[in-house]
Amino acid sequence: MKKIILLVINLASLPPVFAQNNELKAYKSLTRKADSLYLAKDYKNSALTFSNAFKWYHNLATARDRYDAACSWSQANYADSAFSNLQLIASNGSYTGYDHIIVDADLNSLHEDKRWAPLLVIIQKNKDKAEANYNKPLTRELDSIYDSDQSGRQQIQAIENKYGDNSKEMNALWAAMSKSDSINLIKVEAVLNKYGWVGPEVVGSKGNVTLFLVIQHADSSTRDKYLPMMRTAVKNGKAQASQLALMEDRSALEHGKKQIYGSQLARDEKTNKYYFRPIEDEANVDKRREAVGLNPLEDYAKDWGIDYKLPAQ
Repeated sequence: MKKIILLVINLASLPPVFAQNNELKAYKSLTRKADSLYLAKDYKNSALTFSNAFKWYHNLATARDRYDAACSWSQANYADSAFSNLQLIASNGSYTGYDHIIVDADLNSLHEDKRWAPLLVIIQKNKDKAEANYNKPLTRELDSIYDSDQSGRQQIQAIENKYGDNSKEMNALWAAMSKSDSINLIKVEAVLNKYGWVGPEVVGSKGNVTLFLVIQHADSSTRDKYLPMMRTAVKNGKAQASQLALMEDRSALEHGKKQIYGSQLARDEKTNKYYFRPIEDEANVDKRREAVGLNPLEDYAKDWGIDYKLPAQ
């Protein structure tokens, strides 16, 4: 407790922008820790860590983090705390994910609670309000393309574990995905040529990310064609900088350059372990990752089972 109090006092004496940046870093550090604890199935400590982040940095709390905290509380069987977080983001209108929350297994323990049904009513109203100005036909089309893009990719790990990376089953899956990707690209190019890079205010978050996914999964020449359009979309708030970073990295490597953000991995055929492909100015990669909303490279490495230490500057 003493160390935390001293930290707050010191930050208060610093220039406002510096203090805000350090608060954001501290908040993100706590929420990343909470996410890691959740993945380790230490749900109670995950929830408590989220609560600590919200306590000290309340103004930085996002709807996504509140939702994730509710999932941890639910999994730890603390219904009151789970509902507290969910009701907060529902009542302030920041959570609209009705289609997701009704199927999220993390929240199954809440379904029989008398507070569940009224909560869903509020979230449904939030969703209806948020989608009032959507291009509904286009949204449905892009949502369908998203499902097609992801359905095969969601099977990769299970088929690889069961049959092996070079099995006929895996080869069949890759062939099916390649065919699906070709069809999806034709559809998405038609959308981009007619509407441009449409933002989430027109097609929702799922429809918006579909544009990125399909182009990211296309060939190099297609990425070269649409990369400038996505850069403009990011500047105009119609695409996410973190997604653009992944496309920039893939494009750079395809043109014989080093990647900028460290998002692209390869796997050693002998050890079956992942490793980072070459990174430009690797010692400063976290500064670039932070600027586009990506977590530190060492944390990203852990997600892929990579034993990695950032080089000293």
